[in-house]
Amino acid sequence: MTDESKAAVKGPVAASIERKLTEALAPVSLKVIDESHHHAGHAHPGDSRHGNESHFRVEVVSAAFAGKSRIDRHRMVNGLLAQELAEGLHALAVTAKAPGEG
Repeated sequence: MTDESKAAVKGPVAASIERKLTEALAPVSLKVIDESHHHAGHAHPGDSRHGNESHFRVEVVSAAFAGKSRIDRHRMVNGLLAQELAEGLHALAVTAKAPGEG
């Protein structure tokens, strides 16, 4: 399976991340990228709860981020995904911007 076809298939964790961020942030743009296949064979405690979905990159553009610092934006995203993180999501890279930011 190619990286492109892997990205097209959403597992339950990816779907949950997308749903929660969409509902809470009404994003102009949202990409939820499963990068777990890059970390295959790396054992992390709790990963088994999510199967092969353990590492994600999120790129989100939302008006909800306007006027907020980078750390506040990351806290917002991490707060929305607290359940996934508590259940063993090992890595979450976040790029959070307001509309019009480069």
